[in-house]
Amino acid sequence: MAEQPFDCGLDMTVHRQPLGFSYGGEVIGPLAEIRTLDQIRASLRDPYCRGPNEVYAIAMDVARIQDRDELKKRMLLFGVVTYAAGQLGDEPVRSQGHVHRISQHSGWSPPELYEIWQGRAIIYMQEYVADDPGRCFAVIAGPGEKVLVPPGWGHATISASPDEPLTFGAWCDREYGFEYDAVRAHKGLAWYPLLQEKQIIWQHNPHYAPGRLQAITPRRYSEFGITAAPLYQQFIDDPARFQFISRPDKAADRWLDFHP
Repeated sequence: MAEQPFDCGLDMTVHRQPLGFSYGGEVIGPLAEIRTLDQIRASLRDPYCRGPNEVYAIAMDVARIQDRDELKKRMLLFGVVTYAAGQLGDEPVRSQGHVHRISQHSGWSPPELYEIWQGRAIIYMQEYVADDPGRCFAVIAGPGEKVLVPPGWGHATISASPDEPLTFGAWCDREYGFEYDAVRAHKGLAWYPLLQEKQIIWQHNPHYAPGRLQAITPRRYSEFGITAAPLYQQFIDDPARFQFISRPDKAADRWLDFHP
């Protein structure tokens, strides 16, 4: 079964059974990688929980054929992810908490810019993955809305609509990599999302110092030149717009006291 989500500016289709993607004639992308429940158990509140065996599908480096050289030159990559419906024990379907590995070409842990295509999402992020997580945010977003995770922050993407699949795209560094060790050492991120009568409540992870979680809605990020247009279309219109993703050092002043 195929479903067409938000008009993302790319000729591609999201599939549910099995999870994955197909691409139109001018778009190329890899076969989706499937993340199974067994692969992500170490990041869950209850690592022995039940849930869909195939939790989400991810395809990194999806692009129009004519954009490939420009993307490589700018060290940018566009990734697409789709989640199964349902839940993981008493948690919603979600990704593993992680930090982005430092890229050799920039010397920074890269940021990531999300765009929700279908369903509702919570982009959870925390300033550090040490015992004191610093500032913690849960950004609640729907189709067409964008969320920016700054360099070096721990984060995870959570489905906020358990009865509806979640699909999103994201601009990433081409040298992307995920670091899980610090999060797994703390048995997850600093706050666990729990489903209670189809509403999400938050439980503090006792392996971190006590703190406060701020639940917010997305903003425009005008300081980075981001508009309401689909993210991929913004790249087509202005290939330099997202250079801050692969070269966050060039926007160092804008990351100071960043607020999601």
